[in-house]
Amino acid sequence: MEKSMFEHRKIQELDDFFKGLDCRKEKGVYFYRINGYNEEVARFIRKYYEAARLKGVILEGKIPNPDEGNLSYYQEIMGTGFQMSMGFFLTSLKKWLPRMRDAQRGQVAAAIYDALDSLRRAGKNENMLKNAYIKFMCWLYYRFERIVNALGENEVPKILYEGNISNYELMLVSILSNAGCDAVLLQYHGDQGYRKIDTETALSEELLLPGMQAFPETFNLRWVREQIQEEKNAERLYGRKPEVVNCTNAWITGAGMEDVEKPAAVRGDRPEFYYNCFFRISGVEDKLTCLNEWYQFYLRMKNEGRKIVITEQTISQPGMDEIAGIHRKNYQRQDQMLMDLSANIRYSANIELQRIMTKAFLDIMLDEAKLPGMNLNRLTNKAVYLLCWLKRYQPKLFVNWKMPEIGCFIHMGGCKNENEALFLRFLARLPVDVLILNPNQNVPCCLKDSLLYEIHYPESLSAERFPQENTDIQIGTTAYHAERELDTLMYQDSGMYRNQQYQKASTVNLKTMYEEIPLLWKEELKYRPNFSTVNDTVNLPVLFAKVSGVKDGQVQPYWSGIKALITEDTFVIKAAPFLDSMDENPMRAHATEFFRNGRVQKAKIKAHRDYAYGVLREEIQEHMLDKLQLLIDKRLIKGTFENGTEYTIVATVLNLPRELVRLIQKFDFTKKNPKLIYLNTGEKVISLEDTILTAFLSLVGFDVIFFVPTGYQSVEKYFNRKLMDEHQIGDYMYDLQVPDFGRISLNTRPGWRDKIFKRGT
Repeated sequence: MEKSMFEHRKIQELDDFFKGLDCRKEKGVYFYRINGYNEEVARFIRKYYEAARLKGVILEGKIPNPDEGNLSYYQEIMGTGFQMSMGFFLTSLKKWLPRMRDAQRGQVAAAIYDALDSLRRAGKNENMLKNAYIKFMCWLYYRFERIVNALGENEVPKILYEGNISNYELMLVSILSNAGCDAVLLQYHGDQGYRKIDTETALSEELLLPGMQAFPETFNLRWVREQIQEEKNAERLYGRKPEVVNCTNAWITGAGMEDVEKPAAVRGDRPEFYYNCFFRISGVEDKLTCLNEWYQFYLRMKNEGRKIVITEQTISQPGMDEIAGIHRKNYQRQDQMLMDLSANIRYSANIELQRIMTKAFLDIMLDEAKLPGMNLNRLTNKAVYLLCWLKRYQPKLFVNWKMPEIGCFIHMGGCKNENEALFLRFLARLPVDVLILNPNQNVPCCLKDSLLYEIHYPESLSAERFPQENTDIQIGTTAYHAERELDTLMYQDSGMYRNQQYQKASTVNLKTMYEEIPLLWKEELKYRPNFSTVNDTVNLPVLFAKVSGVKDGQVQPYWSGIKALITEDTFVIKAAPFLDSMDENPMRAHATEFFRNGRVQKAKIKAHRDYAYGVLREEIQEHMLDKLQLLIDKRLIKGTFENGTEYTIVATVLNLPRELVRLIQKFDFTKKNPKLIYLNTGEKVISLEDTILTAFLSLVGFDVIFFVPTGYQSVEKYFNRKLMDEHQIGDYMYDLQVPDFGRISLNTRPGWRDKIFKRGT
C-alpha cells in the first residue's frame, strides 16, 4: 500500500502557512490547533481566513451528516458495494470525483485507506467501515470538492474549522491534510474535547506562542468576516487615501498657547505627518493679564502669517442657503450616504488636501455612526452640518495651502451641542490647530475626544469675546475681580440671586386650589413650589387659570378680590376682544419672511425696520423669540401648520402693546413675575389673537388669570389641548359691568349701617 507523500511538519513562524510547497524547508503540510489568543494570533487567523476563502474550505461549526437526498444520489451513481482495498477506493474516486488528477486521487485514496484501517484496528466491523466510507465520500463531494481538485499544487489549499470537532470530522480533515492540505482548528474553549478523540495528539500540533490568553468572548469567524467586510467597504468608500496623516499633540510640550505658536517646520521632520495640536484650556492663569496675553498671542500669530478663524460662544448654525448648497439625495444605506456626501468636499488647488479632508470626514462620521441610538437620518443631518461648516471656513483656513502649513481655529467658550463638538473633532484631524478657550469654568463643554489635550487653570473669568482689537480688552482691577469672586460665592447654589442673574427660563404651570391663587400671586418666584435653577436656566412656576362664576353670588367681594390681585406689575384687560385681526399691525405683511422652514428667522426679524423690541436687553429679545418658536413648535394654538395660523402667531407676538413689552423688559426671573388679568364678563368671543397673546405670555413667565363670571368658554376655543386650570367658585352671573377699581374698597366685611338696614332683606 502506497503511503501519502505529504508529511505533517512543524512551523518556524506563522507565515510558513502562506509559503508555497517549493518554498517550505521540508516538503509537507501543516495541521495545527489554536487554543489561545494574542494579537499575532488575531492577525494570523484573519490572513488564514482570507486564504481559505480564496482556496479552501471554511467550516463554522459541525459538518452536516449526509441527508437522504445525498445518500440517494450516491447510491444511484456508485451503487451499494464496498471493499476495503486501494483498488476499490481508486476506482470509486475516479467515478465519484472525475476532475481529480491521478496523483491527487492516489493521495486521497491512500489517506482514506489509512483512516479506515485505523477504525478496523479499533474493532469496527465492515458495515461500520462502509458507513464511514460513504460519509467521507459525500462530504468530499458536497463540501470539499474545491479542495480535492487543488491537492498537490504549489499553493497549498486550506481548511479552517471553528468549534469542537467530532471524531469523524477530525478523520476527514486528517485525510485531506495527509493528501496535501493545510488545516487549522480554532478551539475557543481549550483542548479538552480534542484530546478525548486524539488522546496522543498525533494528528495535529498545538500552537504555542508567548503571551497567549483565552479568546475574547466576542471573537469568532463571523466577527472576523465582518471586520474584513468593513475594511473592504471602507476601502471602496475612501478611494485613494492621502499620503500624509495627522500627528496630533504627540509632539507638544504641554505649554498651551506657546505650542500653538510654534512654526510647523520645527514641530517634526517626518514627511508623512502634519503636526497639529488640539487643546482645551479651562479657566485662566491670571485674570488681570489674561485678555491682554490672548490679544498679544493673536497679534503674533497674524504677524507670522497664520490663517486664523475665531468663533465665540457658539458656531452659528448653517443657514438654509448653506444647507441647500450641499448636494444630497435620499439614502437607504450608510455607506451610500457617506460616499455621496463626501463628494461635496472639493479643493482643486491641492488634491492632497482634498484627500485629507475626505478621510477626516469619513473617519469622524464612521466613528459617530457607532454611537448608541444613531440612525441614518440623524447621521445624515450631522454630516450635512459638518460639510456646511467646512465650506464656510475652508476659504479662511486653507487658502493657497501647502505642506506643512497649519491654520488655527479658536473657539471661545465651551461646545454647546454635539454638532459643534463633532465639527471641532473633525477640524482637529486636518492641518489645523484647534484651540478651545473656556475661561469661565462654570460653563460646561460637551466635547470629548481621545486626541484632546486638557489644560486646567485655577481661576475663572467671565469673558465671552476673544480680543482681536485693543478695544476688545477690558482689564478688570483687583477689586473688581474680588467683587466678582464674592458675587460667585454668594449667589452660586446659595438660594440667593443677584439682579438679572439668569438670562434663560422655562415655565411650569402650577396646579393649585382657587384659594391658593391670592397666596401665590404676590410671592417671588423663587419661593414658589417647583422653582429651580439648572445650569444657566431657571424653571419658573407660573399660574395659568380660569375662574368661572361668582362666589355665593356676592358681586362686591368678587370685585374686591380681583382688585387685591392688581399690582404695579399687572396688566388688566377689561373687555373682549382685546386684540383683533383688523387692528393695525405692521409685522403682519412680513410674517412669511420671519418664519420659514419651521424656524423663526431671528436675524431677519431683528434687522427689520418695524421691529419694536430692539431697545430691549439682548437676552430678553432672545427669550421672547425663543418662546415664540416654542409656542409654534408645541402647536398649542389650533390651526398651527394647518391653515397658516403660525404666521398669525408670529405677527401677533411681534406687535405686543408697549405696556406689556415694558413689563417683560423689567422681568427678573428669580423675583416677582408680571401678571395678566383678563376680565370677560359679557358674551363677546375672545379673539384668536387674544388666545395667542395669553399663551405666549404664559410661556414668557406671566401669571395669567381669566375671570369669567358667566362660565362661558373663552380662550379654550383656540387651544389644541387643555392648558389652564379651571376653578368653579360659585353661581354664574351675567351682564356684570366691570367697575372702576380705583373706587373699589378692599374691605369686604359689612359695616354697621349695612347690618341694621339690610337685616331681613
